[in-house]
Amino acid sequence: MFGQIREAYKVTKKEKPWIGAAMAFTFVAIVSIGVLIGSLNNRPIYAAFITLPLALLGAMFLFSFVANRAAYSSIEGVMGAGASVMMAIRRGYTTTPMVAVNKQQDMVHRAVGPAGIVLVGEGSNGVRTMLAEETKKVERFVPGVPVTTLIVGDGEGRVAINKLQRTMKKLPKELSNNQVREVRNRLKAVGGFNMPIPKGPMPKNLRVPKV
Repeated sequence: MFGQIREAYKVTKKEKPWIGAAMAFTFVAIVSIGVLIGSLNNRPIYAAFITLPLALLGAMFLFSFVANRAAYSSIEGVMGAGASVMMAIRRGYTTTPMVAVNKQQDMVHRAVGPAGIVLVGEGSNGVRTMLAEETKKVERFVPGVPVTTLIVGDGEGRVAINKLQRTMKKLPKELSNNQVREVRNRLKAVGGFNMPIPKGPMPKNLRVPKV
């Protein structure tokens, strides 16, 4: 547990060098406010004792918030970042990374879950053609199953990497658990592109935001 926090702190500090000072300031500020309120009631020591856990909680909340943002900042523009975020969804979706890749390193990842099939593209505008082709492919294997296409990145018609997980979870539920399992089994025959994903995009010690 403490080892994970230490590693997460190292990664966060690399992206946000001020995180230590910000946590210390938050802790001291909360304790100071508590002691001040306690002094007005002639109970400063008692107030400090009560405020310490709140100060620690506040500092850790700040760290968690900044750490999540740092995690996404560290993977922006990195090959396979979208797949890393998709695979970090703990329940509901099963992701097959890089089901399609071209010479420009544009790529498509496929996830199966309550919303049906979600195809996520990364790369240039050429990935739109890849998404259309992959959509036709899965529709041949699982006709009638809803297919949603998303493109990761900045700009119109794209989903920012830090909003990808939230966007997927907000998709309307179309399949039951049994139907999801059936679709997964059928798509095993489609497979994916046999290419390793960079191990660096999403540090394991940093929690992906739950939405």
